[in-house]
Amino acid sequence: MKRKNMWKQYTETQSEELEQLSERYKECLNLAKTERECVSLGIEMAKAWGYKRLEDCIAEGTRLEAGDKVYADCMGKALVMFQIGTQPLDKGMNILGAHVDSPRMDVKQNPLYEESEMAYLDTHYYGGIKKYQWVTIPLAIHGTVVKKDGTVQNIVIGEKEEDPVLVISDLLIHIAQEQMEKKASVVVEGEGLDLLVGTKPLTGEEELQKEEKELVKAAVLQFLKENYDMDEEDFLSAELEIVPAGKARDCGLDRSMILGYGQDDRVCAFTSLFAMLETEVPERTSCCILVDKEEIGSVGATGMHSRFFEDAVAEVMALTMDGDSLKVRRTLRNSYMLSSDVSAAFDPLYADAFEKKNTAYFGKGLVFNKFTGSRGKNNSNDANAEYIAKIRQVMDESGVGFQTAEMGRVDLGGGGTIAYIMANYGMNVIDSGVAVLSMHAPYEVTSKADIYEAYKGYKAFLKDMK
Repeated sequence: MKRKNMWKQYTETQSEELEQLSERYKECLNLAKTERECVSLGIEMAKAWGYKRLEDCIAEGTRLEAGDKVYADCMGKALVMFQIGTQPLDKGMNILGAHVDSPRMDVKQNPLYEESEMAYLDTHYYGGIKKYQWVTIPLAIHGTVVKKDGTVQNIVIGEKEEDPVLVISDLLIHIAQEQMEKKASVVVEGEGLDLLVGTKPLTGEEELQKEEKELVKAAVLQFLKENYDMDEEDFLSAELEIVPAGKARDCGLDRSMILGYGQDDRVCAFTSLFAMLETEVPERTSCCILVDKEEIGSVGATGMHSRFFEDAVAEVMALTMDGDSLKVRRTLRNSYMLSSDVSAAFDPLYADAFEKKNTAYFGKGLVFNKFTGSRGKNNSNDANAEYIAKIRQVMDESGVGFQTAEMGRVDLGGGGTIAYIMANYGMNVIDSGVAVLSMHAPYEVTSKADIYEAYKGYKAFLKDMK
């Protein structure tokens, strides 16, 4: 079954809508490179669209009615939004779920050191990366420092035109014979991903220079103190993420693609967010989840394995019905969900890694994965045929371009999303998303056509899935 290339059938109006959406999307990618930044931006946008904080509604005893919109966040790293539908909540919700964490490097708690009069920050990589891809590219620091008195300082270094950027060095080719013989997985070791942050020693009074042996490290600490009121001890309660510096850009001579960091999975997160914000009063309550920690197993308090989402549903239930725990479980069981995460786009340069009949292609629309997992569908949700038939009907009636795919050849690899976790509630869940080239690389590539179809598909799902 061949799917249509969506570019061949767009009207002038649709092409304009596609470009406008792409600009909105790139702006969000530029503003939010960490999960905290994504949640903060999501809350800002939600408030602008009339969403109220769920905790405020609970404190005030506000009764939620059809059309009311509320949000809740978990530790500033996960976000859930609800728009109450005209049907009782226990009839089920239409849920869009995506993750906002992306592969990166995290600064360790005791990171700053000097070696041969060069200052470094020690890091630990987060999520699945090819470590060699992160050397010799311009990098930025995004993060949060919390001092003992509770003062919070947000830090972004390397994004403004006038900012310095940071880098991880690599060995020159002239003396890299031994390095070049290593496997790609160990060409650059995890302990070698240390960030070069300075080479200029502190200058000043002679006494200071006599007492202080590590003058380059001292100069870095002076910079942090003067600019962010940060002492070395404050690294202990800091979350600093190392990400590629620079903005998302149009890609290709025809500007048909977008190149940028973190499109896994923010391409699904932001299109889901746009769809959620623009949905009018639905029949079934609409819900959008932007969650953390997917890249490391959806664990922790802000990952999908936590009780945060279930608790938020219970709180909404208490403000719409009677808060009966059985009705909460019924609500979850009767819900429909798109677990929205990216798929691997077919790459002709690596054709042997794919099975051409069952892979995702650029320009052919929103991707549905009946199953993910690996080696015999292990850890896969594997959506049922009845649910897929409903999805097909909604997409076709709304004119949404879509395709089906799986992740690579059968015995080659695989992947997973939050779908199997949500399926534990007994709800119908299917993996969906956008095809991505160079997934998990510092810069990933997506098709504007697929972004547009995903946005349309998510809107149709929230509005018409019954």
